[in-house]
Amino acid sequence: MTTPHGFLDLPPEYRDPATARFAIIPVPYDATSSWHKGADAGPNALIRASAALEWYDIETDASPCEEGIITTKPIAHEGSPDALAGKVRTAVIEQWGANRLPIVLGGEHSVSIGAIQAAADRFDDITILQIDAHADTRESYEGSPCNHACVMARAREVAPIIQVGIRSMEADERTALDDTRVIYAHDIHADTTGTHWIDRVVSLLTDRVYITIDLDALDPAALPATGTPEPGGLSWTQINKLLEAVVKHTEAVGFDVVELCPREGMHASDFTAAKLLYRVLSLIVHYRSYAQAAPRTQNLP
Repeated sequence: MTTPHGFLDLPPEYRDPATARFAIIPVPYDATSSWHKGADAGPNALIRASAALEWYDIETDASPCEEGIITTKPIAHEGSPDALAGKVRTAVIEQWGANRLPIVLGGEHSVSIGAIQAAADRFDDITILQIDAHADTRESYEGSPCNHACVMARAREVAPIIQVGIRSMEADERTALDDTRVIYAHDIHADTTGTHWIDRVVSLLTDRVYITIDLDALDPAALPATGTPEPGGLSWTQINKLLEAVVKHTEAVGFDVVELCPREGMHASDFTAAKLLYRVLSLIVHYRSYAQAAPRTQNLP
């Protein structure tokens, strides 16, 4: 069962919709994942684990929960990922309209499609930053263009993309990738400076960014409970250094955390996922005063 008061199990004064700065949108959906099922249980597991987090973040000297965090009612959906995209799109637009920063909590990676499309429609000068083990650029997979394996194919239709941590793909996907905008995991590990790869990401950023974080970007040693774990991934320190640089240099208008696939006895994965989500909020509070960016009025739904 989810904690009764949502993410962090906050007291009323820190989850007041009238003043909250952030909104967690759980999307417990897992219809298209192609190996281990269970990502639909991810939002609940992450929210439950978040109740054990300390509210104060040492590295950023921030307590983002004091800015207000609401957790919305989960988006229930048993149909196609194509139809789900419209529901997620509506949900994130609603939070922007309330001057809150939306955080979509998956679920499999297909839940990100609607949020990405909404961000590209609403904001100028936006880049989609993907942190992931998999390229996810198939045009269609298992009969659907909105399968979890197609997320970034849909993203690059609406905005420039940057892909970080990639270490698995189909051969046909490689020919369609722009290698100047892909930071492969093996190149990250070969970077003797430890920061050149992050500098590359920062150089590609525009004024605004939507961040999609597939937890299998992390090495299985750091977070094993995902549906498709891949060896050779990012460490906790590497992903945090990347996110810090991104938030410092551009405005994050929203983000998602997806593909937690809870496993009995692996509660550390649930906690790590919750900690990562909260760290992004801490970075935003530390580096950015979140003010609603002006949308593209001509493209608003």
